[in-house]
Amino acid sequence: MLENNKIPQLIKGGIHTDSRGQISFVNDMKFDKIERFYIISNSAENPLRAWQGHKIDNKYFYCIQGIVKVHYVKIDNWESPSKDLKVESVMLSATESNVLHIPEGYANGIESLGLGSKLISFSTLPLDRTSEDDVRFDSDMWDVRSEE
Repeated sequence: MLENNKIPQLIKGGIHTDSRGQISFVNDMKFDKIERFYIISNSAENPLRAWQGHKIDNKYFYCIQGIVKVHYVKIDNWESPSKDLKVESVMLSATESNVLHIPEGYANGIESLGLGSKLISFSTLPLDRTSEDDVRFDSDMWDVRSEE
């Protein structure tokens, strides 16, 4: 993993299977700045959870079940961002062992592409500092289909 990387980056991992079972790994993922983690499961009625921005927090996403699409935009102005920002997306799947790193300065949205999909999110910001970094935008602020 590149240090001080200011653009989103996919950290590739792998899966090893033999007669004993399966091991999923992402050996290039470094946990030295991780403060906490949580698991996200979107409801069937609301498969898109969007948009949450982070001025100082870095996020790392890893799919542990199903398939999810993580959308992100680079914020141009935190008080009044442009509605024309380019949405980019990365597909994460439990059948591929990859971590998506989204650095500070971005807003993200998480879209479940199947029932029961789960994503683990690692965060670099301690819980007691999240109030200074919680920037939410309307779910329709950016069209996730605009990147297709």
